Amino acid sequence: MTAGDGAAVLVEDRDDRTVLRLNRPDVRNAIDQQMVDELHAACTRLEQRPRVALIVGEGTTFAAGADIAQLRERRRDDALRGINSGIFDRIRRLPMPTIALIDGYALGGGAELAYACDFRLGTPSTRIGNPEPGLGILAAAGAGWRLAELVGEPVAKEILLAGRVLGADEALAVHLLNEVVEPGDLETAGHRWADRIAAQAPLAIRLTKSLFHAPRDAHPLIDDIAQAVLFETDDKHDRMTAFLERRKKD
Repeated sequence: MTAGDGAAVLVEDRDDRTVLRLNRPDVRNAIDQQMVDELHAACTRLEQRPRVALIVGEGTTFAAGADIAQLRERRRDDALRGINSGIFDRIRRLPMPTIALIDGYALGGGAELAYACDFRLGTPSTRIGNPEPGLGILAAAGAGWRLAELVGEPVAKEILLAGRVLGADEALAVHLLNEVVEPGDLETAGHRWADRIAAQAPLAIRLTKSLFHAPRDAHPLIDDIAQAVLFETDDKHDRMTAFLERRKKD
């Protein structure tokens, strides 16, 4: 575990994964500038040494949104800097998959952080929504376009325009959550998903994630190039050889 005094993000490195703990439980893990800065630092580590990342909130809340006291004082130039949109887009572009472990509220910026992840696991108390218009602003850190990709336009508009907050069962039904478990099992479930990802060929996972988010007009050329790279790897040869040997024994 790496953390200084008063760290807003605790970083726990393991051999094949990293756990990022949002560490402002006294304010329900509200996302402030310090947390953004520390998430950027964590992204730098994950870009330099790619691995699966799990993001979890300390306490009983994933992240209740941006720090309203800071947000109230931000002006036009702050919005144009893309403080939250920049870090969430960087998280989405991390080389390896990311898993959000959502207990309690994921609202506003907290929801947008979850949307930026590849997988989202929740508990029965999970609540996800974007109440920004009620505060006189909009969900500008990805929800305005990413949410429709995740749940479809009708549900996205209910959340973004009518203030609907999804409970765990509703979020699971529209596939915004991949799984719902009891709070005490949340991190175990997250590591189970990480185990499933880690069992795959790492470079194949990295290239598949990159292809998934590539512009449509880049296909199929980049698919063929990525496959050509993988065809030359020892990992591909070894895994296929093991598969054929297992089949001979069946």
